[in-house]
This record gives sequence, C-alpha cells and structure tokens, in this order.
Amino acid sequence: MAIFEVTGGKQLKGDIIPQGAKNEALQIICAVLLTPEKVTISNIPDIVDINKLIDLLRDLGVKVEKTGHEQYTFQSDEINVDYLISQEFKKKGGGLRGSTMIIGPMLARFGRAYMPKPGGDKIGRRRMDTHFIGFENLGAKFEYDYENENFKVTADKLKGAYMLLDEASVTGTANIVMAAVLAEGTTTIYNAACEPYLQQLCKMLNSMGAKISGVGSNLLTIEGVTSLKGTNHRILPDMIEIGSFIGLAAMTQSELTIKDVSYDNLGCIPKVFSRLGIQMERRGDDIYIPSQTNYEIDTFIDGSMLTVADAIWPGFTPDLLSIMLVTATQARGNILIHQKMFESRLFFVDKLIDMGAQIILCDPHRATVMGLDRKVQLRAIQMASPDIRAGVALLIAAMSAKGKSTIFNINQIDRGYQNIDGRLNAIGAEIVRKNTI
Repeated sequence: MAIFEVTGGKQLKGDIIPQGAKNEALQIICAVLLTPEKVTISNIPDIVDINKLIDLLRDLGVKVEKTGHEQYTFQSDEINVDYLISQEFKKKGGGLRGSTMIIGPMLARFGRAYMPKPGGDKIGRRRMDTHFIGFENLGAKFEYDYENENFKVTADKLKGAYMLLDEASVTGTANIVMAAVLAEGTTTIYNAACEPYLQQLCKMLNSMGAKISGVGSNLLTIEGVTSLKGTNHRILPDMIEIGSFIGLAAMTQSELTIKDVSYDNLGCIPKVFSRLGIQMERRGDDIYIPSQTNYEIDTFIDGSMLTVADAIWPGFTPDLLSIMLVTATQARGNILIHQKMFESRLFFVDKLIDMGAQIILCDPHRATVMGLDRKVQLRAIQMASPDIRAGVALLIAAMSAKGKSTIFNINQIDRGYQNIDGRLNAIGAEIVRKNTI
C-alpha cells in the first residue's frame, strides 16, 4: 500500500502535458475486439485501470504489442471466448468497471458475452440497465445470475432497431454502438450520449468501415456492416486532468501552461472554471494560467449565489465537480455544488472540513462552499482517497495547505492519473510517494 506525503504551500511554475483520456481509452481499447485485423492506438495513458484492461485483453487472446511511447497495436484474430466464463476472468473483470465495454464487441462478433458485476469507484449506484435493454432491442437474450452476480448475453444474430435510451449513458451508448455496427439492418439510437469520447469512438469505428451518422448529436443512425477492418487512432487529452490542473493552479497561486489540450473538445469546462474567477488564456491549443493571489466566484445576474451542477454533455462533467468544490474553498464568495448523478460523491468533503474549509453538506447531492479568500490557509491532515476524482481533489487541497499532509489509499489516484506525483514534482511540487506494509 502506497501513500503520498505532501508538503503544501509550494507555488508551481512551468508547462504540463495532460495524459491521454482514460474514459476514451476504455472504450477505444475494447473496440479492437470488433475486427481480426491489427489496430494501432496512440496516446494511451499509463494508468492502473488501462493497464488492467490491456492485461485482460491479453488473457482473452488479443495479441498486444507496445510499439512506441504510449502506443500499442492490438490484433484480435484468435479470441478465446470461453475465457469469459473462467474464475480468473470473474476476478479480474469484476475489479475493473471498464471491462463492461467488452460486452458489446463480443456480442456483435461472437454472439455471446459474459461479465461479472463490475467494480470501480464507490460513488453510488451505477446501474447497467441501459446497456442490456439496448442489447435486447437488438435481439439479444439477457440473463442475470443473482447468486453469482454474473451477466450473460447471447444472440444468434443481432438485428438493427429503433431505441430510445432510458438515460444518456456514455458507457451504455458506447456498448450499444459497438454491438450495432455489426448488426443486420439499421439501428437508430435516440437520447444517445454525445461526449467527445463517444464521438471519438464513432470516428474510429467509421475509419474501420462502420457506417455511423449523427456523430456529435444525441441521435445516432448506424447501418450495420458484415465486418470491420484495422485502423490507426489517437486518443484525446484527458479533459478531467486538464480541469484538475486549472483548479490546482488557482489553489496554489501557480503560473502554469497546460499544453496540447485539444481546446475545441473541452466544451464548457474553461468557462465554468472562469466563473470561479480563475484567469486563463487560450494560446493556440494551450491554456495559460497566470499566478493569482485571489479569485472571486461569480453570481447569477440577479446577484444570487452561483450554482454549478453536473449534466450530460455538453453540460459540465460530474468528474470535475470534486475539483470545482475544492478550488472554491479558497475563492472569495460562495457557491452551491450540486452533484446530480451520483449520491456518494460528495462525502469526501468531511476531509476538507477537517482541513479548515467552510463547507455545509446539505444532503448527499449538494454542498455549499463559503470561500476563505485565502484569509485562512487549509491545514495539513491525514486522509484517505475514496475514489479517483476525490483523491485528486484532496491532493490539490494538500498542496495548498500549511504543513505536511498524508494521503492514504493513493492506488485510487493511480487508477486515473499517470505518474501524477512525478509530473507535479517536476514543476515545483513536493510530493513523496512511500510504500507501507
């Protein structure tokens, strides 16, 4: 078990390059199962969850070769479908939520897929209904073994259908799209997710020979094809990490340039952070953030307290609400953070309160932050990372605090952030990684 010892109060300065997008990579890597031909993917982040997924594909029979820095080739020409019913797969797949993304490709190409109940962040209920209702719409048969918590989906032949998704689930849409590209006939998906990562998946599949139209909208039309070919694909920079660095710069009064951010794919993220009073400047495809002594939270037009809530794309991503909340603790003014999608994601605020932050947890979904305006510096404490995003929020808090903080359970951070301590130390942070018994 590893920990971070973080000495706070250090101002950072320099350039930082965001990693490849974790949430895109989980979908893109699973899509290689749709073709027996070679697929090359670059800008793959070197993080725990992605490495576990690549290892899982190897066990399934995918030929994986690292061909360059953060670049791999995958060839799925000798897949062992029976591996999916093994105890080894149940253990590995159950510990990685991203492994659910293999269901659509396996069902489309091999007519069957098995999946243990997935793990992942403990941030509240994360149901799988959208995925399996979509598969059933395509003609698949779904079974759930309650005793063993195992999913089974089979189909002799998938057939295109019209469907209205019960929620605009990103992973649900991706899984259904990957199943539909090899289905017979036309599939129409309404209320589809349209996040940049989903758009990237559709663009990759089209480059492999799929026929998907409406990409970027919530209405996708998919004309099924009989087979797909290989392709080359580059993963976008991680918008969640970019947002994390914006918040970090403000909290630590640092001058940072976030390089190669693919700005046009960030949606409302820069604008929402600017409403906290954070100054930033677009420089080509970079974001420059000057050192700021103070930043003031905006209000609504009538002067009432600003509310920031998560929403489906193009709304503000729920993965950045933890960062928004911690950044607001040292702003001037008040803000209401409303986490609509997950009921357990705000519980980490008790650690921030212990550090001296002024936060009222109204209920599992809402927290009011009264900014300290740097009049009181957060104090160092010992704390544990409950999930990926809250873990980085606590890391940001520790970097702005007075004294040395200890963060336990940093494997949660490692699941989503690549060498975060090394990259931040390179621009002036003081983060020491230690292994404990």
